Amino acid sequence: MASSTTLSAALPTDHRERLLRIAREVSVPEGTRLFEEGRRADRFWIVRTGTVHLDLRVPGRRAAVIEALGHGELVGWSWHFPPYLWQLGAEATTPVRAWEFDAEAMREMCVRDPEFGRAVAVWVGRVVAHRLHAARVRLLDLYAPYGSGSRI
Repeated sequence: MASSTTLSAALPTDHRERLLRIAREVSVPEGTRLFEEGRRADRFWIVRTGTVHLDLRVPGRRAAVIEALGHGELVGWSWHFPPYLWQLGAEATTPVRAWEFDAEAMREMCVRDPEFGRAVAVWVGRVVAHRLHAARVRLLDLYAPYGSGSRI
């Protein structure tokens, strides 16, 4: 079953088709940095094949890998929220084929069609919530003493 954060599960068919009409197919070599924390978020990707790792800078340590993204998953959500700066970093850890989207064109589509814009906002919101949870779990795994996690 597809996660509610993947393109196929997140958007109705007509919205997916509209989105893919503005896509540009790209190939990203293994080891390529797609973006860095704090830099301008002017595009985003949906993975077709391959793997992209999201990472988070940790002062005094190597960047912590937060999550591995694959087929159908959104790479980059910072383009959707001002000030449009990347909150994480991303690197292709295998050769990646993806659809690339211009953030400004996408934001304009969302403004012109509020129904489409709402569907995209809900999708991106789900992705943000998922990534926040993944970051919390991963950082606790890496840096918290045993038993430091929340006790619910």
